[in-house]
Amino acid sequence: MDNTGLFQTPFVKDRIQKIPYAFAKKVSMIPLSEKSGFFEIAVSNTEDYEALKELRLFLGKDISVVASTKEAIDACIEQVYHRNDDETNSCIDDLESGVHEEVGDQEIDLLDNSSDSPVIRFLNLIFLEAIEQGASDIHFEPTESGLMIRYRIDGVLQERHTPPKEVQAQLSTRVKVLAKLDIAEKRLPQDGRIKLAMGARSIDFRVSTVPVVFGERIVLRILDTGNVVLGLDRIGMKEGTLQIFRSAIKSNQGIILVTGPTGSGKTTTLYSALSEISSKEVNIMTTEDPVEYKLPGIAQIGVNPKIGLTFSRGLRHILRQDPDVVMVGEIRDKETADIAIQASLTGHLVLSTLHTNDAPSAVTRLVDMGIEPYLLSSSLLTVLAQRLLRRTCPACKTAYVPTDQELQDLGIQRTDLVEGVLYVGEGCDSCFGSGYAGRVGIYECMQVTQAIKQQILHSVDAVSMQKCAYEDGMSSLKNEAISCMLSGLTTSTEVMRVTHHGDV
Repeated sequence: MDNTGLFQTPFVKDRIQKIPYAFAKKVSMIPLSEKSGFFEIAVSNTEDYEALKELRLFLGKDISVVASTKEAIDACIEQVYHRNDDETNSCIDDLESGVHEEVGDQEIDLLDNSSDSPVIRFLNLIFLEAIEQGASDIHFEPTESGLMIRYRIDGVLQERHTPPKEVQAQLSTRVKVLAKLDIAEKRLPQDGRIKLAMGARSIDFRVSTVPVVFGERIVLRILDTGNVVLGLDRIGMKEGTLQIFRSAIKSNQGIILVTGPTGSGKTTTLYSALSEISSKEVNIMTTEDPVEYKLPGIAQIGVNPKIGLTFSRGLRHILRQDPDVVMVGEIRDKETADIAIQASLTGHLVLSTLHTNDAPSAVTRLVDMGIEPYLLSSSLLTVLAQRLLRRTCPACKTAYVPTDQELQDLGIQRTDLVEGVLYVGEGCDSCFGSGYAGRVGIYECMQVTQAIKQQILHSVDAVSMQKCAYEDGMSSLKNEAISCMLSGLTTSTEVMRVTHHGDV
């Protein structure tokens, strides 16, 4: 069946509202037409009985399957679900004429768009649109002239909507009601959580509000467990790095650090490591701020500074629970670092994160905190630095010949290019005009060998540590990024954006 055969039915756009975008995309199936007493469904895998059963529940009738290619169905799904742009814009028009309606507290399913309140319908559509486009955060930003709504997609903010300023207060109230915050308090920052339904899925949002000059700025972090990819072999590590890191997490004691800025995928890497070593014979406990995703078989403690439950205090109590493996969400101060190091020296495997630009700088940071170098040389197993690069959209990827200046900025020769070209995404409907779709991880793994231990004892100067690590075989983040660029996975612009701190 070709693509056009799938597209030419008005029934699809009408009935598709009952099927979550993520579900249709995941199982690659879509309704074609309604027959007498049943629906005709195009599927790529006719033996996926669980998905067919769930689809039957969504539609409320029996179904008849028609085999088709995954490519044709995916193309149809993308075309059909792009209706949201017009729908959201139409809702903005409704907002302008209905700004005085009350917005109350009610349990909502994002697929149910039957509310009479334009504010509720608009906010539901914003949530849906952000989830469907793979956003990690939604920003509601009041400006002097109105309200700007932006999504963070693949690590980069993209402006989406500018509703009238008159509804700013109502949108803020609606979000606060859902997050169970004090709607009367507009002078102090507040934090909360929202749990919404999306068909059979449950989506969590972490909410933060802060007062700014032109109103309240609200940011929602989308915590969608359906989009979490766990598994060290699924997050883009090269074979050599994967072997070193896997060897480290199988140790009985010691400390493993993952470094990088906020949003670089550190938590996903740690969760992947924990899920790999999790078993009934191993007691794994974590202290996190906050617990973003719940892992089966693992005891997770959420930090709460308001009641005195800090990383250090949580870690102290964890060590009384006879753990084998401990994960500390972040080492922020000397007290936490001291306890983590001591735990790693007394028979525990400790995993944690630091905010440093590269792997060797983690040692320097810990010494700056007050940790003795001899303790680090005895306890540190591996330091993994990482970043996330946006992938070039495969649907609009185009080859081009780079300029000499571009090659000079990247620090490579024309002879390094594969067939003399690089690639760029021109922007299309599949990537919402950005030229990128998804992200790929790049990793810099410093294994604490005998040479590194000697360097720690001799000098923890970041430059000297980095030189020693390179001599020991470590590949830099920039080299990893350039390798991805040469293979067509990402663009030169993305390499420069992510690795602009020199040879990180």
